[in-house]
Order: sequence, then C-alpha cells, then structure tokens
Amino acid sequence: MEKLISVNGVELCTETFGGADDAPVLLIGNTMLTWPDALCERLAALRRFVVRYDLRDTGRSTAADPESPAYTLRDLVADAAGLLDALGLERAHVAGAGPGGWIAQLLALDHPERVLTLTLVGTRPTAPGPADPDLPDHAPELMEHYMSLPQVDWTDRASIVAFQVENARRTGGRDFDEDEARAGIERVHDRTRPDGGTGAAHRADQMGTVFAALDCGARWRERLPEITAPTLVVHGEDDPFFPPGNGRALAAEIPGAELLVLPRTGSGLPRRTWDAFVPALLRHTS
Repeated sequence: MEKLISVNGVELCTETFGGADDAPVLLIGNTMLTWPDALCERLAALRRFVVRYDLRDTGRSTAADPESPAYTLRDLVADAAGLLDALGLERAHVAGAGPGGWIAQLLALDHPERVLTLTLVGTRPTAPGPADPDLPDHAPELMEHYMSLPQVDWTDRASIVAFQVENARRTGGRDFDEDEARAGIERVHDRTRPDGGTGAAHRADQMGTVFAALDCGARWRERLPEITAPTLVVHGEDDPFFPPGNGRALAAEIPGAELLVLPRTGSGLPRRTWDAFVPALLRHTS
C-alpha cells in the first residue's frame, strides 16, 4: 500500500513489499515505478524488505515546479536518508537506477553508515552536462531525436503516451518490448498528481525530475574510491543515454565493484532481464 511520508519538509509517496524483518533494500529511481510491481514482489518473496518511492516532483510525492526546482541534488540525497529514518531503518542495501544512481552514489559517499551495499543500474559517475572526455556521452542519434521532438499535447493522455513510447523505443535496445514499455508508461502517467500544474506535472511524472535543472553541487567522481559499500554495477549493452562505458568506469573506480552487463538491453530493467538481475542482486545483498 502506498503511503505519504513527511521527510525534509516534503511528502514522499512510498511503498513497501515484504516483511520488515527481512533485509531492507531501498530502490531509487525517478518514480517508484522505475522498479515495477512484479520485480518488487519477486524480491520480497525472496526475503527482501523492498522500499520504493517517488522523488519530489514525480508520481504522488510533493509537486512544485520540476523545470525550476527550489532544491538541489544533495536535497534528494537527504530525502533518501530521511526516508530511512522515517521507516526506522538504520541501514539498507541501496539500489539506484538512471539518475537515481547519482542519489545512490552520493548516499554511499556522504552517509556511508547508512549503506550496506550499493547497486548502480544504468547510470554514470558525473552529473548532468557534458561528459568527461574519457566517458561516452549520449549517443548522437538519440540527441538528434531529442532536439527534433514532435509537438506534444500535455493535456492529452494519448499524445503523452505516444511521445513517451517513441522515446522508450529509442533507448530500449535491440530487444525492446513495446507492449511492456507502453503499459509502464501508461501507469506512470496515470499516477500523476494534478496539483503541480497540468503541463509541468505531466512532464515531471513522465520524464522524471528534470535533473538538468538541478544544482548538483560539487563533482563526486574523484571521490568514488572512497566508497566502502560492496558495489554491483548493472548496465545495458545497448544503452544509448548512458552508454556502457559509463558503467565500466564506475566498476573500475569503485574499489572491488562487480560489473553485470545485460545483453541487447538499453536503459532500464525490462522483465526479460530479471532472471539475470534478481539472482545477482540477491547474492550481492546476502
């Protein structure tokens, strides 16, 4: 059951799966649906206490103006730590996907006592903006697509869903499943809080918090060797948004990190990857 929890002056929509006596796993994405229901239920059945939540300006958490956020990336890190406090969890296994991986990295760096293990899925070691010279940037053809986006009616569900399905196709890799992607996009859309303003709320819920507009503070890549939590890096072989060289860099720069490459996979964790991802996560969080 979803529950609004007050943290750092905002309300975060949170959902848990499994028994509170099982190993706690905090999942960080854009919305809680970055981590699908069936994946969370599968982990819970394997004795994990799974916690997922909507970031600010996404899903049913506090909505303001995602295009001009009055908070920073470090505030989102403090939200994650505060959520653990609110749930009575001193420490947790932490997994971050996509931009949620930035929050997870900084949680492990700035609050190491809270992170039992770290899992990073489809992310990179630098904040929004130009990639470091040794890291692959977003694929040129993907950026060309983003620079020539069609007009979207942000008040029309069908228009928004069609737009997002096409974006998902561009980032989904060779084995992209349109039906699975569409079902997820529709569910994310339908959870939008209306109080953030029609256009802004839809954009936030569909695209996640606009990280490019955040004050991300000081670089942290140079601090990655300070991470003491055992780390698993998971990356799609076909990811054009954060190409796999970013995952390889994370695995190389975090001491002792393990790298799992998902064949024919782009961004995210589609269902067909779970038979590889779930056993790896279970081993990692044992």
